[in-house]
Amino acid sequence: MDELLELSATELVRRTTRGELSARELTEAHLRRIEAVNPQLNAVVTLDPERARREALDADERRAAGRPTGLLHGLPMTHKDTHDVAGMRTTHGSPLFAENVPERDDPLVARLRAAGVVSSGKSNVPEFAAGSHTFNEVFGATGNPYDPTRSAGGSSGGVAAAVASRCQPLGEGSDMGGSLRNPACWCNIVGFRPSHGLLPGTPPHSAESWLGRSGPMARTVEDIALFMRAAVAGTPELPGTPFLTPERFALTGREPHTQDLRGVRIGVTVDHGADIPVEPAMREALDRAVAVFEELGAEVVESRHDFSAADEVFHVVRALDFAGALGGLVREHRAQIKPEVVWNVEEGLALSAERILGARALLADLRRATRACFSEVDLLLSPGAQLTPFEGSQRWPSTVDGRPMSTYLEWMRSASVLSAAGVPTIALPAGFDPGGLPTGIQLSADHLRDPWLLEYAWAYERATGWSSVAPGMLNS
Repeated sequence: MDELLELSATELVRRTTRGELSARELTEAHLRRIEAVNPQLNAVVTLDPERARREALDADERRAAGRPTGLLHGLPMTHKDTHDVAGMRTTHGSPLFAENVPERDDPLVARLRAAGVVSSGKSNVPEFAAGSHTFNEVFGATGNPYDPTRSAGGSSGGVAAAVASRCQPLGEGSDMGGSLRNPACWCNIVGFRPSHGLLPGTPPHSAESWLGRSGPMARTVEDIALFMRAAVAGTPELPGTPFLTPERFALTGREPHTQDLRGVRIGVTVDHGADIPVEPAMREALDRAVAVFEELGAEVVESRHDFSAADEVFHVVRALDFAGALGGLVREHRAQIKPEVVWNVEEGLALSAERILGARALLADLRRATRACFSEVDLLLSPGAQLTPFEGSQRWPSTVDGRPMSTYLEWMRSASVLSAAGVPTIALPAGFDPGGLPTGIQLSADHLRDPWLLEYAWAYERATGWSSVAPGMLNS
């Protein structure tokens, strides 16, 4: 295994910035790793090595000439295939866009490239990023690096698999119902869904489009913070977001094992008061995390919050967003779009005014419940997913903990309730089940408490070391 690719993004950028490592060397290592593992995983679906080499050469020449370098100088990265990269095929996992080549970068991609990222290709997604299992009719399914016959999650499953398999240390994803968090939990990496407005949406959304978020994936919390420093800007029309400047995402830098969480109160929940089924392996992961936080000195208490209104809020807002974004395509190309997307669009088009108004009232209830929850605790700890990675041949799991799942969304409720609540949430590794499959937890904080959330997550990560356990395929 190429030891260079075991290094964090933070360390790699430090070396390229100092001239200890060239962007060209790093890019060649990145391309070699993709060549070695991608045939088993199908994580990277478009690759442009010549473009990557040109951009790496430009990065090296920039540094040699003494010109300014960015926070992500020389870092090679594939981008989620729902995120436009100028001049690079972006399919959205749909046959309708199989040959689509955009002319400009999405805003988040533009920020990353301005910070010094070398763009090498695109990572796989479910069609139109719908669902938490990465498969489509254009490229097929993405396998989990810890067992390629299993799902890598989704919709940022290609990104997660690429990061976990050491093809790249850092990547950008998006998350409406768990698309950053489920694949992070299943691939033993970190996925961060930030507060609304801190990062630009993909594609650009208005301030009112709040359910879907962009966010980073990495193997370490420190690299998540690096991404945020490179990409955060805030949205002027959203109160509070401009005050979370990039500098606020610098971690404290205290030595490992000296930071403790005495005085921090953590509420723990399995189901958010919403009767969410969770299988034993994920409950055991939650118990492991509780023990870690208690060892760090935190006060861990049972949270009695009630987020049961979140299900209806999530389904209504998501259906409206799907109808608005994809309604025209479904009308014109229904037969060429997967049935789950057609169903979700039709759900949105069929919504009555009464149901939409009811969801608005429930959203107000949910926000009151969220405020009440975080008036009692600093952090909320919950399962990262409802089950461990299922067989990749399935479209979605038919049951969770013995209960039947009626739609492709129902098995993601442990993540989607927090989406509806609107709070920043980070998914973190939590060890492995008896079969060697990764598990994970979610840690949430109140809105705009993102920098503090990353500090607490960093303390947890340093106390565990689970993220350093690489997939066995890298040693075979």
